[in-house]
Amino acid sequence: MIRQVVAASTAPDILEISNYRCSAGTVPRCYSATTHDGADRMNLKEAFIIALRGLRVNKLRSALTTVGIVIGVTAVIVLVGLGDGMKAGFNKTFGELATAIIVNKIEGSVPGGGKARDLKNADVTALRDKNRAPAIRAVIPQVSGQHIATRGDVQFRTSVVGSTPEYLSVNNREIILGSMFTEDHDKAAAKVVLLGPNPVANLYGGRAGDAIGSTLRIGRANFKVIGVVKSDGHDDDIALMPMTTARANLVGGGDTINGMAIKATSVAAVPDAVKQITEVLSERHNISDPSKRDFHVEALQGQLEEITQFLFFLSLFIVAVAGISLIVGGIGVANIMLVSVTERTREIGIRKAIGAPRLAIMKQFLIESTVLAGIGGLIGVTLGIAITLTAAAIIPKLSEDFGVPEVSAPAIVVAFTVSLCIGLMAGGYPALRAAKLQPIEALRYQ
Repeated sequence: MIRQVVAASTAPDILEISNYRCSAGTVPRCYSATTHDGADRMNLKEAFIIALRGLRVNKLRSALTTVGIVIGVTAVIVLVGLGDGMKAGFNKTFGELATAIIVNKIEGSVPGGGKARDLKNADVTALRDKNRAPAIRAVIPQVSGQHIATRGDVQFRTSVVGSTPEYLSVNNREIILGSMFTEDHDKAAAKVVLLGPNPVANLYGGRAGDAIGSTLRIGRANFKVIGVVKSDGHDDDIALMPMTTARANLVGGGDTINGMAIKATSVAAVPDAVKQITEVLSERHNISDPSKRDFHVEALQGQLEEITQFLFFLSLFIVAVAGISLIVGGIGVANIMLVSVTERTREIGIRKAIGAPRLAIMKQFLIESTVLAGIGGLIGVTLGIAITLTAAAIIPKLSEDFGVPEVSAPAIVVAFTVSLCIGLMAGGYPALRAAKLQPIEALRYQ
């Protein structure tokens, strides 16, 4: 292998400097030639340096070319981070509901049978028997009804729910102010109540502090407000009180209940819990034909899985849209590389005239397009991480339920790798076109 410098008579403006040819005027490029039997071979380091010099010569054009790559990579990283945060927030908020099972009485007549039987306290007791239903962790009965709540001249129709002190934990709800009623309240049928967001908004102007300790008239009885329940986006009209209190003052019903909220011992135990609930209640209600059941058992696990799947496809769709920016950026790189080939036609002719093979020409343009896309990818990764970390600091202050965005290492690796691949593919055709130029035709190009 012999390293030498060959002067080209067709390019008198070429300066010989060590092992490099630095052209001035019409051929503003510098490259080294390593020849062996007339073949020009350029090592990767030298090609990389030349690529950086080419980008530096056209700073504005290079910057504008990388914008599409930068936007695409940034969008992928940020959107994946937001999607992960959204899923984490959903799992945190609703994950406990994966073990929840709702049992309700079928209203009206049973198909092919008579009137549906009521659910009763004895049904609750039977389901709490660990020998009969070992997959069940807790059974929370409830009674309910619609009543008018009055404070001064303001009225609001609220959904009264009577239950046990475990109601909030089983239904995955929280108290934002005040406290939950106790077993002693339930035994004494104490006239205490917790209000949801809507009663507080309509009766107290949204001021939860004013509600705590105040007296509120519901139906014909006065109740002391001891707590305010956080919104769940579903049952925000709630006025929650001990079951004995609701029965004694508002809903009546003796030992009947409207429904039950049941917790399975684990997510994996939900199918067994549903089966045990069905068997116990069917036995108690003397039901042998499944089509004539007078109760309905629904596990929330299936609904949560559907929502989780929807969130997954939504995130996938958003990332796919962001990926379009990468494709657009790749088209921009290809366009600029074609322009570069046209501008450097005479340079290509000179190199081929002194023995540069097609592979060397192709290598140079492929490296330049990949470097261009790689720089855009690095900038996009930096911006993506910065924006995601900023969002992680801001979003929790705006909404605790959304979840904290997370920087995804796989998203960074994939986005950057794709940007490099796009640069490589975008430079493929321009590089091939440059390699196919005939030396004589290229040297004649003006």
